[in-house]
Amino acid sequence: MDYIIIGGGVSGMVAAINLARNGKKVTILERNNKLGKKLLLTGNSRCNFWNQNINIDCYHASNKELFQEFLTNNQDKVLEFINSIGVISKNINGYYYPFTNQSVTVLNALVTTLNNLNVNIILDCLVEKIEKKDNFIIYTNKGIYQTSKVVLAMGGASYSKTGSDGMGYKILNRFNHKVNKILPSLCKLYGNYNFKDLKGVKCEVNLSLEEDNKLIKEEHGELLFLENGLSGICLFNLSGDVVRGLNQNKKEVIYINFMPFIKKDKVLEFLDKKEKITNYNLRSILEGFLNYKLVNLIYKKLKLNDNIKWKNASKDKIIKELTSFEFIPTSSSNLDEAQVVTGGLVLDEVNLKTMESKKVPGLYIIGELLDVDGICGGYNLGFAIMSALEVR
Repeated sequence: MDYIIIGGGVSGMVAAINLARNGKKVTILERNNKLGKKLLLTGNSRCNFWNQNINIDCYHASNKELFQEFLTNNQDKVLEFINSIGVISKNINGYYYPFTNQSVTVLNALVTTLNNLNVNIILDCLVEKIEKKDNFIIYTNKGIYQTSKVVLAMGGASYSKTGSDGMGYKILNRFNHKVNKILPSLCKLYGNYNFKDLKGVKCEVNLSLEEDNKLIKEEHGELLFLENGLSGICLFNLSGDVVRGLNQNKKEVIYINFMPFIKKDKVLEFLDKKEKITNYNLRSILEGFLNYKLVNLIYKKLKLNDNIKWKNASKDKIIKELTSFEFIPTSSSNLDEAQVVTGGLVLDEVNLKTMESKKVPGLYIIGELLDVDGICGGYNLGFAIMSALEVR
């Protein structure tokens, strides 16, 4: 056996296909009773696997310079591979999906390709320990396997019910690799406000993240209020930065702009004009573009009289709440609820042209085990595919 791949998720299956196409004999050891369990959850089961807008700003990486070179050299390979396994893709506003909008389409194509290439697949196989002598010795609940080359494709530590329980990091630690702390990313954030009365409310916003009083990132999109926190794609895209910052005891503040349809310096003029045209009280004006529960939140915070007119209100204070509502995150959802992790094996210890460890010859590391994580939009699944295609 030329290669044993531990993990039958996307990165493991793609690596196996690529190696088998190049004449290698490959075995996959998968702990679950079927391959690709986590893939079926991707993009709400629609499988958003890639994105038209690819640049370094869409990723966090332990070494930006190394990852920039990797990204430049490999970003065209994702669509080529997906096409090569017979999946027709479509581009929806820059987001790539299978034409069927179903993750199972991609999974079935991967499994069919593996079977056609005679890749040996061993299911319900739990790896307990790996040693290296002349060869790698892999101890499992189904026996002992030996090989000269091992590919770790075990996933990170998010969604542990799918098999990603962090075992891969333990193996890397045993081989004296440096693994940056594993933290949740693409996750909900909790903080200084109880939003019980707004639970379930969605609204289009601009978000600005400040870290130690410095603006570091901005996002636009739909925000979802939870009883004790916030969710939504735009929030998820800030969450990795927030969680890493909180882990370093940095001050994180998210400012919510509930009026993304107008420039901030035009808000005063906009509200003045609305009152002049309608002669409504302030509440009626605000409810013309805000959910009434959000209006209640602002009224409660500023202790406003329910019948107050805009011309009689503290305009600066109201505009501040409308355009820079302060949310101070203090914690996040746990790893089990996060879509991905941030942290992992530092990129400096891997040859990114082969994915082979620089410390342990014959050991390859791909996918979420590496300290690379992207925002929502197919970036993480795309990286899993790119890294898998580099194994050689």
